[in-house]
Amino acid sequence: MKVTIYTDGAARGNPEGPGGYGTVLHYMDTKGTLYEREYAAGYKKTTNNRMELMAVIVGLEALTRPCEVEVISDSKYVTDAFNQHWVDGWLKKNWKTSGNKPVKNIDLWKRLLKAKEPHHVRFTWVKGHDGHPQNERCDFLATSAADGGNLLDDTVEGN
Repeated sequence: MKVTIYTDGAARGNPEGPGGYGTVLHYMDTKGTLYEREYAAGYKKTTNNRMELMAVIVGLEALTRPCEVEVISDSKYVTDAFNQHWVDGWLKKNWKTSGNKPVKNIDLWKRLLKAKEPHHVRFTWVKGHDGHPQNERCDFLATSAADGGNLLDDTVEGN
């Protein structure tokens, strides 16, 4: 099955303010019917990069079988990590950057890699706030979640 995952993250007062993510999944069944699912959640204290990662993770974790996936994001942090092979370098250097410093958000990078594993995934960057309908929808979901009530705790593990 082919799936397109649109993602965006937001944080108010980045770093360490309230934040949220928005994810929109598009997929087609065998009869050619297009389906759309949306996901969003807000967090009390987080960063924009963590929310960008969460948006992708939630989209990939929603898939129940191996798929061909295109992730469309306005986050260079996410898209370049794969398209510029940063992740490969981090893994070779035991989660260290090219400057030999610990990679930030290791907990979420590991979770993303696990969620990505059963799928064939490619990452496409789009310019944010440029009128792309699904990116604008994800931005609305992310910012609404960040500004909403019932915010979750962003627990950082393994950093």
